[in-house]
Amino acid sequence: MADPIRVLVRRGETVEAVHRIHAVAVREGAVVAERGDAGLVCFLRSSAKPLQALPLARARDDLDDRDLAIASASHLALPEQLEAVRALLAKAEADEDDLECGPEDGSRLRHNCSGKHAGMLALCRAAGWPIAGYRLAEHPVQRACAEEVAAAAQVSVASLPTAVDGCGVVTFALPLERMAFAFSRLEELDAGARVAAAMRAHPRLIRGPGAADTQLMELRRGWTAKGGAEGLFCAAGPGGMGVALKSEDGAYRGLAPALAAFLADVGEEVPELADAPLVNSRGERVGEIVTER
Repeated sequence: MADPIRVLVRRGETVEAVHRIHAVAVREGAVVAERGDAGLVCFLRSSAKPLQALPLARARDDLDDRDLAIASASHLALPEQLEAVRALLAKAEADEDDLECGPEDGSRLRHNCSGKHAGMLALCRAAGWPIAGYRLAEHPVQRACAEEVAAAAQVSVASLPTAVDGCGVVTFALPLERMAFAFSRLEELDAGARVAAAMRAHPRLIRGPGAADTQLMELRRGWTAKGGAEGLFCAAGPGGMGVALKSEDGAYRGLAPALAAFLADVGEEVPELADAPLVNSRGERVGEIVTER
């Protein structure tokens, strides 16, 4: 087993921190590249959102690409992102008070998961389910999401370790290899191609400028990517490639350089991500975040 990718944080000429990142790539059900531990079990967190959006995409034919993108997003509360959440809430016949994600800066709408929650409310309306408590494990929305994740990873629902995510819904744990496998199958899943196309059509809704998932989708045609909390990153590429990366210490900042290095191992060059600047509060470049060479 190859060692994890090491990402160095240099301030000036001095190494100030090191992030160890595990990575795996899967194609046609087989591991084609691995760095570190492909069996590392961690929570999908927000990388699950494209899978959690599948029941919504199947249940409603009145949703456009923007709706499905924001339902799959971890947004930065930018104006266009908040506008997309409001539009999806309107289709759900709901408002901000119905969101159960908790407030961010005093507003539930500004919470980075509000688009996913708006999508869950829209699914409730379509299915005739109660909207109160939709975040709870026993609610049909969360059971449907569990079934989607398990089916995508080809594991049993009963085998999925679960916990409560940062926004209050259920999150699921899988080995990195199963995450990469699930993403390798994304466009084969029922409504998966529709969700993936929506994310690629609106990469800046998915996270925002400077984020590794947004950048990958903007830089390379055919890639669908979604980051998650605690340094997780999952993506689906052309030709049925699925990748998953996890920063051992939960830091997100080393993922872009690690992704560039790992994709190069499988013949996908994205040199634009290889060198992330270390910037101070004045906007000055004071160092770099790069993989160890």
